[in-house]
Amino acid sequence: MSSSTPTAPAAQPRKAALAAWIGSALEYYDFFIYGTAAALVFSKVFFPAENPATGTLLALATFGVGYVARPIGAVVLGHIGDRFGRKRVLIWTLLLMGASTMAIGCLPSYAQAGTVAPVLLVVCRLLQGLSAAGEQAGANSMSLEHAPEGRRAFFTSFTLSGTQAGFILATAVFLPIAALPEPALLSWGWRVPFLASVVVVAFGLVVRRSLDETPVFEAESTQDGAKPDVPLVVLVRDHWRDVLRVVCASTVASVSTLFSVWALSFAVNTVELPRTTMLWVGVLANVVALAAIPLLASVADRIGRKPLFVAGALGSGLLLAGYLWAISTGSIVAVFVMGVALSGVVYSAANGVWPAFYAEMFPTRVRLSGMAIGTQIGFAIGGFSPTIAAAVAGPGVSGWVPVAVLGGALCLVAAVAAATARETFRVPTRDLGRSPRRTGAGAARTATV
Repeated sequence: MSSSTPTAPAAQPRKAALAAWIGSALEYYDFFIYGTAAALVFSKVFFPAENPATGTLLALATFGVGYVARPIGAVVLGHIGDRFGRKRVLIWTLLLMGASTMAIGCLPSYAQAGTVAPVLLVVCRLLQGLSAAGEQAGANSMSLEHAPEGRRAFFTSFTLSGTQAGFILATAVFLPIAALPEPALLSWGWRVPFLASVVVVAFGLVVRRSLDETPVFEAESTQDGAKPDVPLVVLVRDHWRDVLRVVCASTVASVSTLFSVWALSFAVNTVELPRTTMLWVGVLANVVALAAIPLLASVADRIGRKPLFVAGALGSGLLLAGYLWAISTGSIVAVFVMGVALSGVVYSAANGVWPAFYAEMFPTRVRLSGMAIGTQIGFAIGGFSPTIAAAVAGPGVSGWVPVAVLGGALCLVAAVAAATARETFRVPTRDLGRSPRRTGAGAARTATV
């Protein structure tokens, strides 16, 4: 088979990257408003008021529940994406996320419905998790397969900068909501961001329906036997090592959830820093990340994926401890400096590179399944890290130390897994995921791209 990669019109890579950016921003707006609400209000809305500490633990657990559904969603949506196309799965993920998010905004409180309220909350959260399972893998596959050779990391990074934009939008919406008097916040205020997602979904649907399918996927679709009937079978049989590698590397996502969920709860509920101040830390860090992610991805197109990912993972483990320490001191200046350095800069090195790094481990015919299953199992660990952190944290303002150890250990696992991977930044798109023995000549021919 020729190693030449089918190409799309010049405008298609930019259009695919823009569509992935907008779609991910809108999709993760829905996802992040849940995390913010879980940290700030759900313990008081959906659980008994007699034991605030237990309510906080349970509220953070519902955030993690969404990650339980992700591996299941990854199998289902990965199959659809690898059998029927990337565009179809991206439309379905958007519709499912929007419907489940709006439903959360309509749920009764514990005072109104008793234990039925948290049960319904968990159901909606599971549906959110099913949707998110295929979102980034689908958007990354679409962007990578449209991207020109030698710029795959740059174009796929827009999927991740889109998630940062979604975080900014979600947090910005919550800023005036969080400033409401507590009775208004707990009765109707928290519902507004969830119900507003109807506008988000409508706009995202228009954007995604305008996308073309990728030329690499269409080329394989025309070849007999190129698309397996059951991609999961091929994935497990031929690519299980890379799936395991992605699972372990994806534990670096615990940095994001610990930063945006547990650290927020710790700062507001234990150290008693102002809610709006902590929300602004997240906004500023993600504004910086919007610029840092594509910039660092461009560097990865020149020097490779592994150096940046490993440095970002190890650095994030160290700076997470610094950020939690800064919160414990109550110094607003230190919190802003450490928060921006961690989430805005250092974590962006790993975060901006992994869309290309993981996707390039798999061939076209199982790429979406491989990415979706590998990342979602790893992300499930990250999703439960705020719950684990709440369980292991010590009492008072010094209780952050076990949480820092937890985050550092997960970052170390991610760095070691990435260090064992192949470097793929010079391999042609058509040859990605194939045996190096068969693609070495093709890779050498494109080394100067």
